Amino acid sequence: MIVPADFLRRIAAAAAAETLPRFRSQGAVANKLAAGFDPVTEADREAEHAIRAIIKAEYPDHGILGEEHGAENPSSSYQWIIDPIDGTRAFISGIPVWGTLVGLTVDGEALAGMMSQPFTGELFYATGTGSRYEGPGGERALATRKTTALADAILFTTTPALFKGGMRGCYDRLEQAVRLSRYGTDCYAFAMVAAGQVDIVTDPGLQSYDIAALIPIIEQAGGVVTTFDGGPAEDGGDIVAAATPELHEAAMAMLRG
Repeated sequence: MIVPADFLRRIAAAAAAETLPRFRSQGAVANKLAAGFDPVTEADREAEHAIRAIIKAEYPDHGILGEEHGAENPSSSYQWIIDPIDGTRAFISGIPVWGTLVGLTVDGEALAGMMSQPFTGELFYATGTGSRYEGPGGERALATRKTTALADAILFTTTPALFKGGMRGCYDRLEQAVRLSRYGTDCYAFAMVAAGQVDIVTDPGLQSYDIAALIPIIEQAGGVVTTFDGGPAEDGGDIVAAATPELHEAAMAMLRG
């Protein structure tokens, strides 16, 4: 299935109409996690409502899985997976590295997706026939860098604190092997792999709505996205994305210890 680019643009615009007016507005923040801090805002909930309305109007037989409002029609082969604000912590901190993620899986395989960052006016998307960027500097095709050696690579993770137990030592060895490491930026870091700015992004414990939209954007730009053991990433888990197959294999070897 080829998803029209204009459909993804309409979703991005509808979500932005809910998120941008609430960004840096000091709105109320609720906590979804009793034993920690998992924030959700009115912007998350209302953006997902807007996205769902567009999908259901265009594809009424498709299923939808959203972070905030759950599943509809889960038996459909076509599933739209939504994270209305990936990086809610960045959102509530006023940092513009959050994004709206919407991906389409067909029989469990991620085939199309978009990441919209409306504050910076950027849209990264894959329709099934390639990855593209629209924003400052104009429209262009996305392509990953050709980096194959860890020593030449730029690495991102949300925070090393996410790597628990023995996983932390594996991550530390990977960080020591690369040229440069940086932290944070959630979905924006993954988009930068597709854009040819970053070489590796790794995060453990992701949910499907954290990664499904980003898989086709990276893959259709030339990159690789899997779990640490090389399995499919559509259902989430411990995820590593890399610019080339060679770099991906080297990163996986480090992360598996």
